[in-house]
Amino acid sequence: MFGVMRVVNLAHGAFIVLGAYFAYFLFEWIALDPFLSMLLAIPVFFVLGVILHRLLFPRIEGSPRFGEMTVLLTFGLAFVVEGLMAFLFTGIFRVTDPGYATEAIFLGDFFIPKAQLFACAASVLLLVGLWAFLKWTRVGSGVRATMQNRDAAQLVGVNVRGVSTISFGIGMAVAGAAGTLVSFLFPFFPARHWQWIAILLALIVVGGMGSIKGAVVAALVLSVLSSLVTTNLSPVWAPLTFFLALFILLIIRPQGLYGKTRRI
Repeated sequence: MFGVMRVVNLAHGAFIVLGAYFAYFLFEWIALDPFLSMLLAIPVFFVLGVILHRLLFPRIEGSPRFGEMTVLLTFGLAFVVEGLMAFLFTGIFRVTDPGYATEAIFLGDFFIPKAQLFACAASVLLLVGLWAFLKWTRVGSGVRATMQNRDAAQLVGVNVRGVSTISFGIGMAVAGAAGTLVSFLFPFFPARHWQWIAILLALIVVGGMGSIKGAVVAALVLSVLSSLVTTNLSPVWAPLTFFLALFILLIIRPQGLYGKTRRI
């Protein structure tokens, strides 16, 4: 979303929670496994993203303060989505409970929780699929061209508005897919997204704004460090890992690990 459209989406966490509710109610009503819910969530949230983009963002495209406007717009959107979820689903904690959510694989003195293992495998498949889409499809080429230089892409015939719409839809589809995984990994409630959005933004900035590879590397490294802090110090200090890394990196390398310095 940021790489193509320069949209700082503060509502991304709210749509992850919405995806978690999507999987939760499908599991409660028809006993549909969250991984099967993911296959439904991807097209549903893609369409939702396309609709939201067409309704909200073309109105501010020409604004000289487009970046600041997207922050305000998505901040308000996050409150709207949270309010609707609280009204429809109440504010109680929920969690999807498939059988593997509380099972583990034991290897001597070590154990691997099946829920985290399966979620990790699904995340890898999603990332590989996203990479293959960007690398090998015509639309993906348009997305990468728009990320590199929006004006040049438009000059050589790329439909920049269409690419922006598809990119926003893909971002929403990934949020919905992530929500189905969150549904059995963490207890969730409508306002839970405020606990995640600051960490998500820290990962994006540390990795490099607009870099998918950077976001993945930052997420892996900082999550491991956060787990070590939780184990050796206290869970209270774990979130500080992300913000301390952000603070240090902004001093040493402001463009992030894989970000590129813009030249005039």
